[in-house]
Amino acid sequence: MKTSDSDSEIMTTATSSIQGPANSDFELVEGELLPEMLMRRLKRRRQTLALAAASHLVNVALLVVYAAAGTISAAIVYAFAACAAGSVGFFLAVSETGVSNRWRDHHFAGPYAATTFALLLAFIYIAPQVAVVFLGALFLVANVVALRATPRQGVGAWTMMTVGVAFLFLLADLPLSIPFGSATERFGTLLTFSLTVGRSMFIGIFANSLRDTLYRRRVELEAAYKRIEELAELDELTGSFNRRCIMRMLDDEIVRAQRSKSPCTVALIDLDWFKRINDSFGHPTGDEVLRTFAITMFANIRSIDKFGRYGGEEFLLVLPDTPHDMAVQMLDRLRSIVATLDWSAFSDGLTVTISAGVATLGPHETPDTLLARADSALYAAKERGRNRIASA
Repeated sequence: MKTSDSDSEIMTTATSSIQGPANSDFELVEGELLPEMLMRRLKRRRQTLALAAASHLVNVALLVVYAAAGTISAAIVYAFAACAAGSVGFFLAVSETGVSNRWRDHHFAGPYAATTFALLLAFIYIAPQVAVVFLGALFLVANVVALRATPRQGVGAWTMMTVGVAFLFLLADLPLSIPFGSATERFGTLLTFSLTVGRSMFIGIFANSLRDTLYRRRVELEAAYKRIEELAELDELTGSFNRRCIMRMLDDEIVRAQRSKSPCTVALIDLDWFKRINDSFGHPTGDEVLRTFAITMFANIRSIDKFGRYGGEEFLLVLPDTPHDMAVQMLDRLRSIVATLDWSAFSDGLTVTISAGVATLGPHETPDTLLARADSALYAAKERGRNRIASA
């Protein structure tokens, strides 16, 4: 019944996830420190840039095929390779400095996509005879942007791409064509189509894997939130409801009982001579007594009953739909069960009994007056010698 260290870790992790940096993509992992998270971000950026470099290499390879066919000059291949390497190198340098960790888009997907978009448009203009290579790459850039873009960003990226391509198609009067004159050109065009489709499918597979990861993180966070809610309602020592929670439940039950005109009874329960137990056997034994008592109560009350720690060694039991006489019988049975437990297992000579005051809700009665009557009955039970049940 006692909350464990792992419960505290759950609360810390979930709270950190809630309060972490914006757009963290569920990146905080249980028990992970900030330096570890930043290192993992850097690793992801390196992987992303490595994939971008691999995609550029594919484009360079396709241009080499067209250069071999005589469609373009080798200078265009070198120029594109140099520009692509410069672009990847620049963003890699930015990533390694860690400055992007302060950005909302710490993967700088937007700036990199815009740079690549401009690069591809420029080479469509420079080498329109192999525009099919760069147009296919533009399609892949759009797919990558769609992975992280908001609807507004997506519309903006689509608009820029459409305007840029429209300029080349309608205003620049470029001889855009699909190379198909020789066997080498046909082979290059086939490769362009095949590798564009292949890279597009890879992006889709990656997106699906990302969705699965985010779904698992969401499930983990929901479980953590649920555990936090449970911990916020429970008394750490006994596992019973804490005072705030049991009082809220009492209020709800009183409202329900008054609306449905059904009986509702409460019992204030006190462990007899508990201070003597702490003084004679030590506080660790006293804690075990409280925990064992709470476990015993949970094992012997109904599922509709509400049991919580009212304060110290005093507990509140709320009994919905329970007439007064039946409640007194239930409490006397619980008293007998507690008294007959083998408490000497904790310490030789230890015995534990309880006293309780029982009160049933009256017409138009408030929680305060109901509890005051139960408290008076509990006081009377103690005055009569303890280890007994008294009615209000």
